[in-house]
Amino acid sequence: MRIAGAALNQIPFDWTHNLRTIREAIEQAKAAGVELLCLPELCLTGYGCEDLFLSEWLPEAALAHLQQIRPWTEGICVVVGLPIRLNQRTYNTAAVLRDGQILGFAAKQFLANDGVHYEPRFFAPWPAGETTAVQWEGEEWTLGDLTFEHQGVKFGFEICEDAWRPNDVRPACRLMGRVDLIVNPSASHFAMSKTDVRYHLVTEASRTFNCTYLYANLLGNEAGRITYDGEILVARNGHLLLRNQLLSFKEVDMEYVDVDFSAPLAPAADIAPLPAPDEYRELNQALSLALFDYLRKARSRGFVLSLSGGADSCLCAVAVAEMVRLGTAELGTAEFMRRAGCFTAEEIAQLAGSVTAVADQDAPGPNDASASTPDNEQRAANRAITRRLLTCAYQGTVNSSDDTFNSAQELAESIGAVFHNWEIDAEVSGYVGKIEHALGRDLTWQTDDLALQNIQARVRAPAIWLLANVQNCLLITTSNRSEASVGYCTMDGDTAGSISPIAGVDKDFVKKWLRWAETELNYPALRHVNSLQPTAELRPLEDKQTDERDLMPYVLLNRIERLAFYDRLAPKQVLATLRHEDPAADPEQLKTYVKRFYSLWSRNQWKRERYAPSFHLDDYNVDPRSWLRFPILSGGYTEELNAL
Repeated sequence: MRIAGAALNQIPFDWTHNLRTIREAIEQAKAAGVELLCLPELCLTGYGCEDLFLSEWLPEAALAHLQQIRPWTEGICVVVGLPIRLNQRTYNTAAVLRDGQILGFAAKQFLANDGVHYEPRFFAPWPAGETTAVQWEGEEWTLGDLTFEHQGVKFGFEICEDAWRPNDVRPACRLMGRVDLIVNPSASHFAMSKTDVRYHLVTEASRTFNCTYLYANLLGNEAGRITYDGEILVARNGHLLLRNQLLSFKEVDMEYVDVDFSAPLAPAADIAPLPAPDEYRELNQALSLALFDYLRKARSRGFVLSLSGGADSCLCAVAVAEMVRLGTAELGTAEFMRRAGCFTAEEIAQLAGSVTAVADQDAPGPNDASASTPDNEQRAANRAITRRLLTCAYQGTVNSSDDTFNSAQELAESIGAVFHNWEIDAEVSGYVGKIEHALGRDLTWQTDDLALQNIQARVRAPAIWLLANVQNCLLITTSNRSEASVGYCTMDGDTAGSISPIAGVDKDFVKKWLRWAETELNYPALRHVNSLQPTAELRPLEDKQTDERDLMPYVLLNRIERLAFYDRLAPKQVLATLRHEDPAADPEQLKTYVKRFYSLWSRNQWKRERYAPSFHLDDYNVDPRSWLRFPILSGGYTEELNAL
């Protein structure tokens, strides 16, 4: 049997869009001779509908829209994910359709309730071994713990989280010996290095349960924060048969493989290791796709960025340029621009036509370095696209350095972005003067250090917001995860924006990524920022302010953060772990850093609650709306820190 999975880039309850991609996947599969097609979990509604899953109308609308899919399934068996609501409970199900008929609904038995997932809020788990009936306009189908048969091949289901449970309780343990094929429609979020875990999950399941295992994941930034990598895997008794390229810019990625179910199973294979994951490339691809989807789904005309020349803003600028490079490389110039939704037909024709015209010419001679080539024309087109999509501004003060200005200007010019430069000293002086007059005293660095730093950051916000509004663009804010943990940011200042792409990435990784991007992605302008110590540049230049002097070494900050909130250790345990890991470290200095981290963390939860929507890119983050909840008001670890 030729079996397939299709990764779909969906949008919550956008029925027109979601049905179009479903139909396109089915048509592609039928054209390729596919006999059984698995679409991702909840692909009809989208996975990220949140509390709308608790409504009566959304599941009812999904079931009604499922009827439109029925005639598309003539000659093929198709799995479609959707919610079904029965007796005030919503179930996460996979509908099986064939030849215009609904054969039944398999229901998810285990619900994800960790990290970014809150499924028990929306769904009820289905009990193993039970079934019930679903009715709609006089028709009735079975729902529950079901198996199916297609062309003599018996198959059953694990839906996403079902497969992540222990082998002795997951659905597969009861399907073993009863089915030839286990189908897994998933909505498994992207995190760096996670694909390695998923690969082992699928291949080992196929070996453990003596079956063929078909896995199909959602694709893209579906609802704003979470990105899906669109992974499709097929394994048979430990042998990998199919694995696709991840994080595609396509809306539909359909992949198929032929499986001879009549042949005896080959001896179980040892699970071959994958190459070590390249997290720099993974981040680059995921961030590019997340930005592209956010841009087009928000119906925006581009991005605006306050480009300080520091590490975080430089990464954000490169991310937009990489979005253009990777997107045009996969989709082609015309299709990328069309999908972006913010280019005119004339712009598309002009830029896409210039690339096509050169590609159609004879290749230049070996010594003709000045001649137009497809590569040169594509780079020129990409720069022109980036110029339309990214506007940057350097907003300097007397405390800004030539180093950061040169870093910002050269990077913006090298990628083709629009670059503005203005100073904000007059605005800062105006606000400071008003408060000095109101208080009847001067504000000084000795008495008002933080306030004088913050006003500079806040004064930068109105003009850059105005520029974004005028251009109908998304304003990028550049905070990273390390800054968010300790509140090293100015609310309504450097946190101002409508999207925070790297708020889930720690500062040490940001710095390493930029050094990698300078050489591996060929961004030589990054040499400026890569030679600088991270600094807010808010104190007088003679103070030589750096982030790590204000806080602590970023490597140590990240380690404390992970021990505290990923491993969920108490302050005493964190300190003991740090001492064990580095016996040569000054124990009093470690104690000071641990106390500083927890104190800053506790008093700054209100800031994390107000961050612009951020992308989940690592295996955890500190966003209270996607991964980590913490009280705004608390005891602040007072007793625990005193006990140190």
